Amino acid sequence: MEGFDFSTMGIFFALLGAVLAALMGGIGSAIGVGMTGQAAAGVVTEDPSKFGKVLILQLLPGTQGIYGLLIGFVTLTQIGVLGGNPDMSLAKGLLYLAACLPMAIVGMVSAKWQAKASVASISLVAKKPDQFGKSMIFPAMVETYAVLALLISILAITSIGGLPV
Repeated sequence: MEGFDFSTMGIFFALLGAVLAALMGGIGSAIGVGMTGQAAAGVVTEDPSKFGKVLILQLLPGTQGIYGLLIGFVTLTQIGVLGGNPDMSLAKGLLYLAACLPMAIVGMVSAKWQAKASVASISLVAKKPDQFGKSMIFPAMVETYAVLALLISILAITSIGGLPV
């Protein structure tokens, strides 16, 4: 393309990172909450008194969507889209994209696996409601990795602003 300057593409890649974090975390959470909702509905059909316990287990895979949204907002704020100057170099835009990828990828994958652990925990609560506390541990272990991805993305995003790129 004549006259096209790739150096002005920085904001595109930075926005792409923000969008991917929110999108992929949201997709993973939607799948996860849907899977666990099916299992929870089956339990509540048999015993409506277990609604509160299975609802908590259903909601656990939804956190990755929240984390992805948070990374999206932090990125939009850092790159100047939500106030400021959104002009940046291609290199800096690619850095923002890379900084968003941990939350995007881990958010989507961990939400699906957390859903599987939550479905198993819902089955446990269906048979042994007194084991609810223990049943929370299994999906919470998967949550650990989503939190780690959230932390690394936040640290990376907030560090890029001070780089002389």
